[in-house]
Amino acid sequence: MLTQPQSEPTWKIILRLLRWDKPAGRLILMLPALWAVVLAARGTPPIPLIGVIVLGTLATSGAGCVANDLWDRDIDPQVERTKSRPLASRALSVKTGIAVGVLTLFCAAGLAWYLNPFTFALCVAAVPVILLYPAAKRVFPVPQLVLSIAWGFAVLISWSAVTGNLQPATWWLWGATVLWTLGFDTIYAMSDREDDRKIGINSSALFFGDAVVGAIAVFFAGTVACLAAVGVAMGLGWSFWVALAAAFGGWTWQVWRLRHDDLPRSAYGELFGQNVWIGFLLLLGMTLGCWV
Repeated sequence: MLTQPQSEPTWKIILRLLRWDKPAGRLILMLPALWAVVLAARGTPPIPLIGVIVLGTLATSGAGCVANDLWDRDIDPQVERTKSRPLASRALSVKTGIAVGVLTLFCAAGLAWYLNPFTFALCVAAVPVILLYPAAKRVFPVPQLVLSIAWGFAVLISWSAVTGNLQPATWWLWGATVLWTLGFDTIYAMSDREDDRKIGINSSALFFGDAVVGAIAVFFAGTVACLAAVGVAMGLGWSFWVALAAAFGGWTWQVWRLRHDDLPRSAYGELFGQNVWIGFLLLLGMTLGCWV
C-alpha cells in the first residue's frame, strides 16, 4: 500500500519565504555591514553590536524577501528559478506572507532601538528603499541599482552605530558596496534573462545587453578602486592589500568565465555564491589591516 508523502511543515515554508534556507543571500548582505563595523571600530568592534547587526540583517533581508515575493507572486510562477517560492506556488497565503513580513520588520525595529538616534533614523530611511525595490523592476531599467542602494544602507547604519557620524572613508565603502552589489546581482540576473524578457520585467542584465559582461567588469573595477580609497584613507596594513589583490583576482576570473556564452543557468548562481567567500576574505583583510 502506497503512503502519501508528508506535506512540508509550515515553519519550513516560512523559512523558505524568508530565504533563511539559502545562507548565501543573507551573508552577502551581512558582509558590508560587518566591513563597516570593523573599520569604524578600527578592528575591535563591540561584540553586542556585532550581534545586533547579524540579527538585524537577517530580519531586514527576510522582510525584503517577503516584500519581493508579495509583489511578484503572480510573476514568479512564470520564471523557472522562482516558480517554487512559497507565495508563487501558493504554499502560503498572502495574509500569512504579510504577517511574516510585518513581524520581521518589527524585529528589525526592536533591534534598531539599541542604536543611537542618528543610526535609527538611517534604519527608518532604508525601509522604503527595501520595500519598493520589487516595484522598480516594473518601471526602472536598472532595478539592481535600487537594490544596491538598499545594500549600501548596511554600511551607513553599521558605521554610524560605532561612531555616531559618517566619515569620508564611510562613503568610499558605501561606493564599493553599491558597485559590488551591482556586479554580483547583475551576474545573478543573467540566469533569468529569457524569462524576464518574456514577462517584460527589467533587469541590469537586459539593460546592458551584449555589453553586460563589460559592465560587470567596470562594476568590479570600481569596487576595487573604492576599497583602495578606503585603505588609503584609513591607513590599513599590508594584509588588507593582499586581500584586495586576491579579490581583484577572483573578480577578474569571474569576468573571464562570464565571457563564455555556453554557461548553464546554474553557473550564474555559483558565481554569485563565490562573492560571499570574496567578501569574507576582504573582511579578514580589513580586520588584520586595522591591527597591523
